[in-house]
Amino acid sequence: QVQLVESGGGLVQAGGSLRLSCAPSGSIFSISNVGWYRQAPGKERELVAAITRGGATNYADSVKGRFTISRDNAKNTVYLQMNSLKPEDTAVYYCNANGAYGNGYRFNYWGQGTQVTVSS
Repeated sequence: QVQLVESGGGLVQAGGSLRLSCAPSGSIFSISNVGWYRQAPGKERELVAAITRGGATNYADSVKGRFTISRDNAKNTVYLQMNSLKPEDTAVYYCNANGAYGNGYRFNYWGQGTQVTVSS
């Protein structure tokens, strides 16, 4: 059974950078769309950035120009590079992978979440 393992969260000063990583237990990123979501206390989980199976990307307006999502299929890993971090970026960040296997079975996996805290 596939599990997503996230890493890279932590405490950083405003203006600093972090890189989040997400790696599944199986080689599924080559056949899946991957998104990074975040959820602050008392707020809904929101999409931050996404990358399709074909490599197309999209970003929330609040992070455009600061965050970059990328994938390395050879390493079976997806990254979220976060630059120029702001206090409002503070949240738990979650990795999601969704798609379909060759037999048509659809999947939707979530990571455990990693805390990102940006201090003023």
